[in-house]
Amino acid sequence: MDPDTVFVMGLFIAIFSVPSMVSAWSDGHVPRVASVVAILGGAMMVWAHSQKVGGYSFDEIPDLIVKVAGKFI
Repeated sequence: MDPDTVFVMGLFIAIFSVPSMVSAWSDGHVPRVASVVAILGGAMMVWAHSQKVGGYSFDEIPDLIVKVAGKFI
């Protein structure tokens, strides 16, 4: 997989782990699985950032999401 796809996948994995964390905290549980998933998403983004020359800027992320979504559609 190319770094762009891995970055976007990691971004969405990390974002979708947040509701699971909130749900676990509100139920009085420790969000173990959600924390592992968030770390996995962050690691995917860090790996993709290290593989692309110059990395990613915050301005590029919306265009990157559209570009990756366009590849799959």
